[in-house]
Amino acid sequence: MARASRGKTGRHLAPDEAQANNGRKAAAKTVPQQATSIKEGGPLDDDLPLAREAQRAVRVLNPSGAVTMPRPTRRRVFAVANQKGGVGKTTSTVNLAVALALHGNRVMVIDLDPQGNASTGLGVEHGAGTPSVYEALVEGQPLDEIAKTVDGIPSLYCIPATIDLAGAEVELVNVVAREGRLEKSIETFSGELDYIFIDCPPSLGLLTVNALVAAEEVLIPIQCEYYALEGLGQLLRNIELIKAHLNARLRVSTILLTMYDKRTKLADQVEQEVRGHFSEIVLDAVVPRSVRVSEAPGYGQSIMTYDPGSRGATSYFEAAEEIALRGAKLSRRGKNQKGGN
Repeated sequence: MARASRGKTGRHLAPDEAQANNGRKAAAKTVPQQATSIKEGGPLDDDLPLAREAQRAVRVLNPSGAVTMPRPTRRRVFAVANQKGGVGKTTSTVNLAVALALHGNRVMVIDLDPQGNASTGLGVEHGAGTPSVYEALVEGQPLDEIAKTVDGIPSLYCIPATIDLAGAEVELVNVVAREGRLEKSIETFSGELDYIFIDCPPSLGLLTVNALVAAEEVLIPIQCEYYALEGLGQLLRNIELIKAHLNARLRVSTILLTMYDKRTKLADQVEQEVRGHFSEIVLDAVVPRSVRVSEAPGYGQSIMTYDPGSRGATSYFEAAEEIALRGAKLSRRGKNQKGGN
């Protein structure tokens, strides 16, 4: 018959309780050894969530400053447009621009929304009296005098927007060739750029028309929710009109799916519908719905610098990399066609 043993408190322990107590002591002895092996860099390191997050952060931030995303052979100008609000236009503009700039590209963001959210997200001053895109459009001030370098990212410029921009459409009504004012302003910039991203307001007014005339490519963020495709037809029709009458080079080159929630069947259905309709111009990278992405602008940062190890940062990094690689492929194809002729 098993004897009862005495615990530290002097209380007699039942045989089963004593055996369990001894098991806990044995387990406790093994924990420090396991912790030591992890701390010293054992084979389990790469499987730890914190280690994976750190690896993602290094990949996103690119501390070496190397050109890891290929530069295009000529400047690419994107209008980021969708007249539906809340689909991630500004968030996508800011984070794609930061990702490309961190990886060796020279980038400019033009904030064409009177709310100035892209300026806020990049930590650029855009209060009343600040030289802004309004002065460029209405008064013809050169962009060299307006462009501001984003803090900590010397290869990223921002043309901020102030509340004055809200009146620009009215002031430009009687101006000759008012649709080409932004294109003319961009031509005044003397610096070398690889990418220009124009953050459009959620409308199809004169400001958006200026962006579409100035751009060669349109990037459309589409939210993975029920009303995602509502109004998209009108935007595409407007793009065709501008292409026919004002800017023959314009094309929809990129669609980015945003706010994807893998817990819902609806998000999957929207993704399949968009991919089925637009096929190869839809990026493989999909941006998940993320609280961290929403928090970042409150600190005047992009998700790339606010939380570089997060899923949101990784998704925007992959989207930017895809845009850069597609651009390099098109550049090579253009060179080959010229050589063949």
